[in-house]
Amino acid sequence: MSELLFRIIEMIRPLDREAMARAQARQNLLTKPQGSLGRLEELSVQLAGIQGRPLPQIRHKAIITMASDHGVVAEGVSAYPQEVTSQMVYNFLSGGAAVNVISRQVGARIIVVDMGVATELGANPRLLSRKVALGTQNMTLGPAMTEAQAVTALETGITVMMSEVAPGLDIVGTGDMGIGNTTASSAICAIMMARPVAEVTGRGTGLADRQLKHKIGVINRALAVNQPDPARPLDVLAKVGGFEIGGLVGVMLAAAAHRVPVVIDGFISGAAALIATSLAPKLRGFLVAAHVSAESGHKPLLNHLGLKPLLDLGMCLGEGTGAALGILLAETAARVLAEMATFTEAGVSERGDRAS
Repeated sequence: MSELLFRIIEMIRPLDREAMARAQARQNLLTKPQGSLGRLEELSVQLAGIQGRPLPQIRHKAIITMASDHGVVAEGVSAYPQEVTSQMVYNFLSGGAAVNVISRQVGARIIVVDMGVATELGANPRLLSRKVALGTQNMTLGPAMTEAQAVTALETGITVMMSEVAPGLDIVGTGDMGIGNTTASSAICAIMMARPVAEVTGRGTGLADRQLKHKIGVINRALAVNQPDPARPLDVLAKVGGFEIGGLVGVMLAAAAHRVPVVIDGFISGAAALIATSLAPKLRGFLVAAHVSAESGHKPLLNHLGLKPLLDLGMCLGEGTGAALGILLAETAARVLAEMATFTEAGVSERGDRAS
């Protein structure tokens, strides 16, 4: 483990219980039956514990979308060709993707990071070029990357996140782009959760039954070849992961170290969270699950992490689309806590009062 990675993990502290207690106390005084706003109430208290203040604020919002290619695509695991990764990155940069549309509505800035797209992308002021390599290796033939590359991916995510914290950031969402990355994520899930590959492998970009069966076989072959060690999360990432997944691990770790809530998107972000929480168990309290993906492995993954998704919309796009919606709900939860009147302030009788 590198010095930077060790230092960031050591910086992660438990949630602020005093701030959470004060936030809950205020929730109990607001003009509504206690608990009537459901998950929004729970979320506001969690945000208070993360930020360390009874009235959390969500003003400065960002989504970090990381892109990389996967060598396993050579095995025919995707309905789309590998060049779609770079094409979609250009779409992000021009503002035409779903994540751009939703982020504009939410008021979140998007940071697009090239972690390992298999082609050289043209210079663009809106693109952070942080290539670890031109895509990973084919994990059915050996490790997807070296452990040194895995560490580099994490450190890159850390430095990207820290550069966003410096000018001010209240919440961050994680997003991804990479043809073949549901294959890598299913492999990570199967190992880290000790589940059969078939239970955590979905259709990704829209595979038919025959293609799905082939994808499951490819993942099983990769696991047999590499024998990743679930007790060593960096070993799992190196053998069957992706550069964008490693980058998102770094983003999560650095966000928690700086007490910034992390709204994780779908299945790929969830796989990154499995690695991240294995490295730093205290990180779990800083995570907010935006939604449950239509990918079959995502629900058991969230259950494994003990996270309750805010939304279930049947989405499985990635990019950070679900995270953007989650950020909107987080801001709503914080604003309700801070701006809603108490019974006393509004002159409303509380439960059990007997007005004449």
